[in-house]
Amino acid sequence: MSALLDIKNLHARIGDKEILRGVDLDVRRGEIHAVMGPNGAGKSTLNAVLTGRSDYEVTEGTALFDGKDLLAMSPEERSWAGLFLSFQYPVEIPGVSITAFMKAAVNERRKAAGLPEMKAGDFLKLLREKMALVKMKPEFAKREVNVGFSGGEKKRNEIFQMAMLSPTLSILDETDSGLDVDALKIVAEGVKSLQTPEKSVIIITHYSKLLEYIHPDVVHVLKEGRIVATGGDELIEAIETSGFDQF
Repeated sequence: MSALLDIKNLHARIGDKEILRGVDLDVRRGEIHAVMGPNGAGKSTLNAVLTGRSDYEVTEGTALFDGKDLLAMSPEERSWAGLFLSFQYPVEIPGVSITAFMKAAVNERRKAAGLPEMKAGDFLKLLREKMALVKMKPEFAKREVNVGFSGGEKKRNEIFQMAMLSPTLSILDETDSGLDVDALKIVAEGVKSLQTPEKSVIIITHYSKLLEYIHPDVVHVLKEGRIVATGGDELIEAIETSGFDQF
């Protein structure tokens, strides 16, 4: 089976600073991958490049998503193709309710796929179902996006958005940052409930706590712009015991 995401020898920089120095990554359908590494290893740069941040320049290498040239797509085209990013620091959108925001996002995805807008009744049914999945209170549907939310509520809202959009590949960038144990469990349950044989997830983190609940299929260590180790749970245990300096 061909890879859903196939990255080869990826180099990227911001300004004059090279950050990614030859990343190779192969994610197949249905897999959950964890990318771990110390601060400054290039983890956030990797997700920025994959999602199309314009201030990062790819200088070498390729990235194919479902067989298509990901790097040639605009950020919108990447989203329409089935790529989703959960932000480390979710932004607030004053004046826009969660319901209005998600209705626009869902219908843009449908439009790109050549489908008609979702009927109002069907959309509200889906909204209630996915909010319940991540244990969001129904009244949050009327609230402005992330305005006045706690850190845990913002992260929970990100997983709710992921549930609504049903992406083929989700990239969770430091989603566990600042979460208490209860919020971690809810995020993990949401991620696991959305996984299917056709959908994949990349979890970018330098902590192991979330991975105790999700149990990724593959673990990678990213250090100094390269993936320096790939394995399973034994890598998480090694990091817990001896940190990243051993790699």
